[in-house]
Amino acid sequence: MVVAHLNLLRKIVGIIGNFIALCLFLSPTPTFVRIVKKKSVEEYSPIPYLATLINCLVWVLYGLPTVHPDSTLVVTINGTGILIEIVFLTIFFVYCGRYKQRLIISVVLAAETAFIAILAVLVFTLQHTTEKRTMSVGIVCCVFNVMMYASPLSVMKMVIKTKSVEFMPFWLSVAGFLNAGVWTIYALMPFDPFMAIPNGIGSLFGLAQLILYGAYYKSTKKIMAEREKQPSYIGLSSAIAHTESEKTANTNQELNNV
Repeated sequence: MVVAHLNLLRKIVGIIGNFIALCLFLSPTPTFVRIVKKKSVEEYSPIPYLATLINCLVWVLYGLPTVHPDSTLVVTINGTGILIEIVFLTIFFVYCGRYKQRLIISVVLAAETAFIAILAVLVFTLQHTTEKRTMSVGIVCCVFNVMMYASPLSVMKMVIKTKSVEFMPFWLSVAGFLNAGVWTIYALMPFDPFMAIPNGIGSLFGLAQLILYGAYYKSTKKIMAEREKQPSYIGLSSAIAHTESEKTANTNQELNNV
């Protein structure tokens, strides 16, 4: 009876986790709407999305019935995450505008695909029980999950340096914190160390981002307001027109002097 109730509770928490994880995957949508409108990725980094993609790939492998049985909810949400991250990375690739950055994205994507393919072949050919497969893939999942949650560290460093959270999306931080918390609870029923450890660490990273956001939110508004007031903050076409008008004025003045 207790086991039945525990399994029911685990499914409910898993469904909640799926919803929150979906929100996490979709939370950068306003960022990418901004990128499309401005036709530029500005100072945004593709690292969090590349990290999320490899994380989803390894968790789909982990959740397969032949690796870790009774993990359907893990497969469904991470499969959805793969599709979402592919869309985001495609947009980033189109608008990044720098050859070096496009090359990095291409190389990392190729490396991630090759890694998953090799891991799957090794697991299914060399290990013949779900216990062994769970152990091997679970360790890999644990590593990449921590990497996903730690990927915004570079952005957090920039926030501290510039005292601005302009390029650290708030809802991405909120969704990351909630997602890690719910999946930590899910991993305790019954205890799954490969899910509990990385998501517990992710909760700490998410909390740190929210603390930074609270600390630098006001200074960000001030910095953005001051930037818009600067006379030099004009578009390229305005600058060209201004230069041409100066040349015309100088020419007229020289003719008058003659």
